[in-house]
Amino acid sequence: MTPPARLEHAIEQMDAPDIEPELLRRTLLDLETVNRRLGGIRAVLEAIAPVLRAGQPVTVLDVGCGGGDLPRAVTGHAEKRHLPHRVVAVDRHLQTIAFARSWSSSSGVMFMAADALHLPFADASFDIAISSMTLHHFDAASRITVLREMARVARVRVVINDLERCWPNYLGARLLASTVWRDSLARHDGPGSVLRAFTAAELAQDFERAGLTGVDVRRRFFYRLVGSGVPRRSSAAAELTV
Repeated sequence: MTPPARLEHAIEQMDAPDIEPELLRRTLLDLETVNRRLGGIRAVLEAIAPVLRAGQPVTVLDVGCGGGDLPRAVTGHAEKRHLPHRVVAVDRHLQTIAFARSWSSSSGVMFMAADALHLPFADASFDIAISSMTLHHFDAASRITVLREMARVARVRVVINDLERCWPNYLGARLLASTVWRDSLARHDGPGSVLRAFTAAELAQDFERAGLTGVDVRRRFFYRLVGSGVPRRSSAAAELTV
């Protein structure tokens, strides 16, 4: 089935610099529920599990962390398995970072404000760079910049979790917008996010244009795409890659 036409330059209300705090809080909680119940968090954990199992201390950067549900999940996953790790999470939205910190005070995650287009870290500062439900917020040129920045700071792997642009996803978002999301920004942004998102081939192409190797894009429940790629690094990085 042919996917819906892509809306490359649609505006999402979540990207506004100043949002009424209670409205932002409800929206972040709605997005966390979607990630948890519709497989987003599980898909990322499965994608990075081979690196976390490598038996060495692993550092993880989450780009566009939102309310912090994914970095908290990564930390919880590692702690349950007694895996040494360090997680840093960034988002450019100061209000969002404030909520993430307040909800993650006991998680051990370090949160900071930063722009995905200009990550304030040295090359190869982390083993893994991950991002969930963020890449579709950028236009074509900026997406490649984000992926290149993630590849620059990652030593072993870059993992992207995002929506698949398809009719079932779009119709599902429209249903949620008219019911569950009636009191949050997701009512507007949810369907638009699907239309700004990717097919598997498009996401793979973005990875390749950004210079990542070993690109792998998989469809996961519920109409999620998980893409991974290896930064161009020395053979030492490959030793951790499964």
